[in-house]
Amino acid sequence: MNPIINDQLTAYGWNDGWQQTLAEMEQPLRQYSPARVVAQFSHSYNLMTADGLHSAAVTGKFEFLAAKRGDYPAVGDWVLTEPLPGEKRSVIHAVLPRRSAMVRKVAGSVIEDQIVGANLDYLFIVNALNQDFNLRKIERYMIAAWESGASPVVLLTKADLCPDPEAFAALVEDAAPGVPVHCVSAWTGSGKEALGAYLKPGATIGITGSSGVGKSTLLNWLAGHDLQLTQGIREDDARGRHTTTHRELFLLAGGALVMDTPGMRELQLWDAQEGWQLAFSDIEQLASGCRFRDCKHDGEAGCAVLEALSSGELDPKRFANYRKTEKELAHLARKERSAAKGNSKGKRPRSAGRADRRPNRLLEYMDDE
Repeated sequence: MNPIINDQLTAYGWNDGWQQTLAEMEQPLRQYSPARVVAQFSHSYNLMTADGLHSAAVTGKFEFLAAKRGDYPAVGDWVLTEPLPGEKRSVIHAVLPRRSAMVRKVAGSVIEDQIVGANLDYLFIVNALNQDFNLRKIERYMIAAWESGASPVVLLTKADLCPDPEAFAALVEDAAPGVPVHCVSAWTGSGKEALGAYLKPGATIGITGSSGVGKSTLLNWLAGHDLQLTQGIREDDARGRHTTTHRELFLLAGGALVMDTPGMRELQLWDAQEGWQLAFSDIEQLASGCRFRDCKHDGEAGCAVLEALSSGELDPKRFANYRKTEKELAHLARKERSAAKGNSKGKRPRSAGRADRRPNRLLEYMDDE
């Protein structure tokens, strides 16, 4: 079977770069047809194929060889598939190498990754300008965004509810150096024109943030019609009610692809040292001016970071979040090394599929209810 490429796949982001990636795959895999994962459920996927929308599952061989959850397809992935004759169903043989991926650690003590979205060009980090506005939460998402390989963009939604949205935008700009920040309101329509720079044909944009910040409303607004159901927020604390129940990729009329994800109660970081350094690049820059190269910023003489804290140049809360996430990543790294040491003694890495025979069920953990 030879891979078939048509305008439908091109609309979903297939291009010469992906064609080259396919050409570099092992010969047995090049016979299969490319398709893009557009939705992910507990036990199955929806794919956009050259023949239209197909439901799909991975092959038994794929499941056997998968060493961890992150090896399984995620929304946004390009996969190599074999359509079942006479049916709108396919089986997935392989995942093409990801160009970017937003990753978080799964819930609990298990040291494994979970792919939130793959092959993203931009990641819209959404926070509402209401009682749920939280700079520290935005910083945390920034770490995952920088680590993903996608370009982060912060959207401050519900600007119509805020008397001075630009003041909040300035706070975010200080907390996310070099990252575009836009105040938008789906209710009044303000700010939409600024987003046109990202909504280019073939571009893939992920939308992430807590429930209630307006992700589904934002998606519907960008699309010009309802793609997702929306719900209000609780009046007593401005916290969101859960709307999106799975990850899904939507093709907008203008040609951009937008991925909605369930709201996250908690974003547990995963292997994000580089993203942490980029998210706190201002503190890293200050640290480069410390007298001692191994300065811990904990009372040493000539510490540029402590001087910035003392002068008011550096926000103490931002520095506290810097230290908190630094310790979290160090703790995770120790647990990873311990797990790797156990595997080196002859233990086969646990396969998500063979562990519970329902490999994608755990992918819904930590989503708001």
